[in-house]
Parts: sequence; C-alpha cells; structure tokens
Amino acid sequence: MVTEVRPPRRDEMAAYYRTLPFANGLPHWEPADAAWHGGPEPWPAQRPPASAEQLEKLAAADTADDSFHPIAVFVDGRCVGGSAAISFEVTVPGGRSAKMAGVTATGVIATHRRRGHLRRMMQAMFAAALERGEPLAMLSASEGSIYGRFGFSPATYRTRWELTRHEAALLPAEPDSGSLELIDAVQARKAWPRVHAGVRARRVGELSPPPRHWEGLSDEAVGTDGPLRFLVHRDRHGDVDGIANFRLPWSATRDRAGTLVVQALEATNPVAYRALWGLLIDFDLTRTVVAPGRPRDEPLRWMLTNPRAMRITRETDNLWARLLDVPRALAQRSYHTPGELTFSITDDRICPANNGTWRVTADDSAVTCVATDEPADLTITLPALSSLYLGGMSADHLAYAGHITQHTDGATGRLTRMFRTDPEPHNSFGF
Repeated sequence: MVTEVRPPRRDEMAAYYRTLPFANGLPHWEPADAAWHGGPEPWPAQRPPASAEQLEKLAAADTADDSFHPIAVFVDGRCVGGSAAISFEVTVPGGRSAKMAGVTATGVIATHRRRGHLRRMMQAMFAAALERGEPLAMLSASEGSIYGRFGFSPATYRTRWELTRHEAALLPAEPDSGSLELIDAVQARKAWPRVHAGVRARRVGELSPPPRHWEGLSDEAVGTDGPLRFLVHRDRHGDVDGIANFRLPWSATRDRAGTLVVQALEATNPVAYRALWGLLIDFDLTRTVVAPGRPRDEPLRWMLTNPRAMRITRETDNLWARLLDVPRALAQRSYHTPGELTFSITDDRICPANNGTWRVTADDSAVTCVATDEPADLTITLPALSSLYLGGMSADHLAYAGHITQHTDGATGRLTRMFRTDPEPHNSFGF
C-alpha cells in the first residue's frame, strides 16, 4: 500500500472534491444548533451531491485562484481524503494585518478514517503555510472534538439572537444627517467591499475577503424564502458607510410568520449602525427579527430602551486559531498593557520549533518575541496561547482549567492585561 500526501493535479480535482462533505451532500456541521444559521431549524438542509459539471466549474475557479491551496491523500493512486488552506489576512490587535492560512473543506472518506490521514494533511498544510510566510492557521470547526489535537483552540465566538418587534425601541439620539436606501444586488456587490474594508481596518479577527466573495448576491428568491434585500446607509456626503442583507422568509407555521432575518450587517461608524438597525427592528408587517453570526458583544443591546428585548438563542465558537510560528505571530500584534513576560511551550508535536522558552517584550514603540534561557514566568499550552492570540479569551479561565501553570506570582494577571482586547474579536463570514 502506497500513501501519498500532495496537492491534487488538475485532472484529479473531481476525485478530490468527492472526498469532501460539501460536494457529496453529506453533513458538514455537528448535530447541534448552528449560530450562523438564521432559520428555525438547527442548520440548513443538506445540498444534493454536486454534478460533474458543477465540479468542473468549481475546479476551474479554484485552480485559477492563487490563494487556494488544496491538499489530498492518495492510497494506491485513489484519492481518499482532502483539505485546503486559503491564504487570508486577519486583523490582529493593534490594527495590523497578519498573514493566515484558513483551513477549510476537510474530509476523509468513511472507509479510510482513523489511519492518520488527517494528521498527515495538517502537517503538509502547516509546512506549506510556513513556507508562504503565514505564521497562523485558523478554521471553523465542524465538530468540537476534532481539531484540538492539532493545536487549534477557539479564539472567537458568534451568536444568533432574536428580538420581538413590539418590545424593541431605540433610545433617543442626535438626528441622523445621512439617509437610508433600499438597493439592488448589483449595487450591493459594489458597496460591500468598501464597507467591509472600513470595518476590517478596526475590527480584530476580521478577515480579508476571498476572491468573488460577494458575486453570489442576487435579487432572486431562494426556495420558499423571499429574495434577499439590501439596505444601505449614506453619510451626509452621499457615501455608503453601512449595509445590511436581510430576508423576509415565508413560513408555514404561525409562530414563525412575520420573521425578518438579517443575514449580514456592517457599518463603519455608530450613526450608520444605529440607523440600519433602527429600520430593520421596526420593519412593517414583521413580528420578529433574527440575526445569526453576530458578535457576542453586539452594541445594539445598549441602544435599546429594553436591553432584554434582544435574546441570544444560540452561541458557538467561530474561528479556532493555531500559532504556526510563535515568535513571528506574537511580534505582529500589539499589547493592551506594555510589559514583559517569559513563557514556556512544551506540547507542540507538529511544529516543534515552537517548543522552548520565549520572552515577549512590548512597549509603546516596538514588540519583540525571542528565545531565552531565563526561567519562565509561566508554562502555557500551544492551544491556550492560540486562543489568547486575538485577545478575546480569559487567561484566568485557561489557568483555572489547567492550560497555564504560573511559576511567578502575578504572571497570569500580567498575561491577561497584555493580551486582552476590547471589544472582543469577531469575524463576519466563514470559509
């Protein structure tokens, strides 16, 4: 038996896709309520298997995309597993962009599971990402028990919340000098990149959009759901500074009738943000507003006369992070409180260069992370450090759970003060 782990050739792409759940109409999310889904069911209905024509179209697009890096496992020439890394940039604390490998579309066919194929693909993708100068890897985990053994750990969260229209009203505010406008999909495809760029510049955890990210926006209805609709806010100069995609789905049941689903909403300033939500939570002939995939610390709650009107109905982790090059990754972000901390890592079996003792020093002018022979202030697991990287997790909780061992009094508190960011990191789309 001969096993190869390598990128698939162009003529092997169809066989590669057929190992992946999304191309086969198989489940690709664990059987639990998905916080990224706006419908009443736990997750969307599975799609039928892709046709040969669809696979060919997908292969043509993927092979022409320089940011797409597929990997596959071949056993005696037969493709039995696949995955891919997409080259992104992610906004890190301090507003800088760091290169990141987004692991996606991962699967091993049922007859070849538990033979180490996934680990081999991860090792190959990590090595390739480091060669491309990407010190981070991230993914959205389809199942919570799989990816921890490869060093990934939750770094951002997302929620799905509901709001009953008659309970919701906005607090008084200064008059808006801008305007709201309903637009079509052609205009929305032009507006979204500009708004997203403004949001990404200041939001930790936000990703650069992949090629053709908004090309699929359409004015056509989907199944029994009404068409996707688009609302923009323009500032007093007429420039778009906020946009929302929403849908008024049909429902066969009385309890779901009159539901407006906000599938995406972003704004570059609080005025546009408030104006968009102000219209959407008071839309004519609706009863309930549902918003999936939102930040845990949604500012809208603090704009309502009744904060309890906004109820979180689902919550799940979103991005899982994995540091591939610890010193380079830590030197690329800034730190909330200047300081110095020495820590040890001993558990990285896939990227062993991360094991050792490191000293991170941050002041107002520079950040460094270098190897040192000094005694460590604390020992931290690689997954725990990865969770802390974007600044949204609690070092105290990780220490309480046994992922951090303090050797110097106050070291965990110093770690918290240096790494934490406010608001929490968030990314607005999956991959």
